[in-house]
Amino acid sequence: MLLTAMSVVRAQVIEYEKDGVKHQTLTRNGVTVMFAVTRAHVHDYAMIQVSVANGAQIYSNIRPEDFSYARTDGQVIRAAPADDVVKQLLERGNLGDVQKLVVAYENNLYGIPNMRSTNGYEQRRRGAMAEGVPARFKAAAAASALAFVPTRLAPGQSTDGAIFFPMDPKLLAGGHLIVHNGKDTYEFNATQ
Repeated sequence: MLLTAMSVVRAQVIEYEKDGVKHQTLTRNGVTVMFAVTRAHVHDYAMIQVSVANGAQIYSNIRPEDFSYARTDGQVIRAAPADDVVKQLLERGNLGDVQKLVVAYENNLYGIPNMRSTNGYEQRRRGAMAEGVPARFKAAAAASALAFVPTRLAPGQSTDGAIFFPMDPKLLAGGHLIVHNGKDTYEFNATQ
């Protein structure tokens, strides 16, 4: 009887606030997903900042399309592939988009205590910001550098990036994030 009751116990979402930004984290089978909602948006996309750490003994594959947002009205919005966001910014991006993306993302990323990404934004950012490049290319490069891309994480590796949802960022209140990683499903608490 006790064994049966223990098997239904689910991992608990841990919430914390750092510098006014609310973060949530959840671990399943050694893989930890952390996220924070950003209030920034770019064109038709709401954005959240995500970090994933693989503490399991096996490889873990994760991609932006594994993330969904369940709104309070019951609609579930799947995250856009990073390529779609970059293409849109190549067509319509400007310097304001670059600044908005980078500032919002870095505020959330650097608010995560002890986060040391081995495969994420810092490594991609170094190559993305060239001087003398047209604004729309810089906007696309910024989105490309900070976008969460499909990743195969070896044991002990971590990554981070922005997840973009094709929706108004005001609708990121009250619903909750859902992540599918292999056979594991992460369901987070409602966002504010």
